[in-house]
Amino acid sequence: MNLWKLWIAVRLLARSEYDRVGARAARTCQHGGMDEYEVAQTDIAGLPAAFDESVVLLDVREDDEWQRGHVAGAQHIPMGEVPARIGEIDPDATLYVVCHAGGRSQRVSQYLVRYGYTPINVTGGMLAWAGAGRPIVTDDGSAGNV
Repeated sequence: MNLWKLWIAVRLLARSEYDRVGARAARTCQHGGMDEYEVAQTDIAGLPAAFDESVVLLDVREDDEWQRGHVAGAQHIPMGEVPARIGEIDPDATLYVVCHAGGRSQRVSQYLVRYGYTPINVTGGMLAWAGAGRPIVTDDGSAGNV
């Protein structure tokens, strides 16, 4: 992943927190305060085999990662775009969040908790998905990779 894009995404998340609850909360967030937001965790064994409108797998990886391969039926919103596109995420759906290994999805999950969502972070991310032998596809339906 491009480190510059990651830095921008983290800054956007921190800035939107500043806009929402003020400078004090933003300072807390920048100094590790995001850990105060508890996020449910699941491993690959705890994930359903298929996703739809009521059970969503939100993939927060970058576009190039998504294009190489993703889970069929997943919703793709790169981490840096989540603040601007949060309205596209159904707050009533069972929401799983995934990235490459679990770090970015954890940060996005913590962000979503602050806005009333109840996300479940997928520990191990797409690496664990692929390691479990679950199918990975590309946009044209052919086999993908992580």
